[in-house]
Amino acid sequence: MGWLSSLAGNIVALDAAPLIYFIERKPGFHGHVRPFFKALRQGDFEVVTSAITVTEVLVHPLKNGNAALADEFRELFLETAHFRTISVTPQIAEIAANRRAEHGIRTPDALHMATAMHCDAKFLLTNDGDFPDLPRLKVLRVSDL
Repeated sequence: MGWLSSLAGNIVALDAAPLIYFIERKPGFHGHVRPFFKALRQGDFEVVTSAITVTEVLVHPLKNGNAALADEFRELFLETAHFRTISVTPQIAEIAANRRAEHGIRTPDALHMATAMHCDAKFLLTNDGDFPDLPRLKVLRVSDL
C-alpha cells in the first residue's frame, strides 16, 4: 500500500474514527485501517492522538454497557508500542482556538489538529471531511485510501 510507505519514519496523528473502524471491525473500513495498525505495531511510524479521542471512542461502548469493547480501546491506548495519547495543555488549546478561528472546525477536530501540530506530525488520519490540509500537515481520509 503506497500510502503506508509515505508514513514510514514519521509521526502520524490519529482521529477517533480510524480507531473505531479498527477495534469495532466496521465493514467497509476495517480493511483499509487494518494495515495501518499492523504497520504501527511493527514500528514503521509513531502515532499520536489527543486525550479527547479516549472520550470519543468510549462513549458508544459505555452507553451500551459493552465492557469488553471498552477494554479493547483501553488496551490499544495503554499497551500499544509507538502510540502516545497527548493531554490537552493550554498551548494545545490555544493552537486549537486558532484552528477554529481560521477554519471554522468543531472543537474536537480543532483539538485533534492542534495535537498533531504540537507533536510535529506530518500526517493526520481521519475520515472527517472538515479537516483542512495545512502546509506541514497532510490530512488522510480513510474513505479516500
